[in-house]
Amino acid sequence: MMSTALKICGLQSVEVLKSMINLPVDYIGFVFAKSRRKVTPQQASQLMQVLREWDHDRIPAAVGVLVNPDVNELEELLREAALDVVQLHGQESPQFCREVKERFPVSVFKAVSIESDRPEAERLSALDAYAGAIDGLLIDTYDPVYGGGSGKTFAWELIPPYQKWAKKQGIPLFVAGGLDSDNVSHLIGQYAPYGVDVSSGVESEPGVKDINKVIAFVERVKGK
Repeated sequence: MMSTALKICGLQSVEVLKSMINLPVDYIGFVFAKSRRKVTPQQASQLMQVLREWDHDRIPAAVGVLVNPDVNELEELLREAALDVVQLHGQESPQFCREVKERFPVSVFKAVSIESDRPEAERLSALDAYAGAIDGLLIDTYDPVYGGGSGKTFAWELIPPYQKWAKKQGIPLFVAGGLDSDNVSHLIGQYAPYGVDVSSGVESEPGVKDINKVIAFVERVKGK
């Protein structure tokens, strides 16, 4: 059985990242959008130097989280911080996603906010335009202010259609939204997503990662 991929998002502290160096984490997320967890490209570059010190057989992929960037902004960011993945959380079009894939040496993940009160057909119909334009799909709880990152769960029974769509495209599906060490085992046991994404669920206070909570989450996801 394949291990669930694990992404820890919203890292800001070099010290916390150094303390994670022996943990089996697959992706580290840096937020460049408006957020309590926002970092500058220069800060991200410093943090990414820590990633390069990890065991070279398992260096986590560096993910930049952005909302509605333009191409020039992305070019400037990638010049400063050599990201592996760009994760787009806004209303970025399929054309924009495809342009980023073609123009820059990064994978493109598209985040989709789950609005439970919208009909399933309406929620899913817009996805088809992204076929071939993205390398990964992340689903998160809808937040009216930021779109996602609310720290709240959504109705997990809505996951399967997105899972089916991602499988058809041959791309990974990540689930985010209110995950912590108490509920992530249930999510994995019930729905077995390719990966899980956590931020607020491993914090001692908003924006401050707690290494003990990180370790507990890793143990639940990886079983070690």
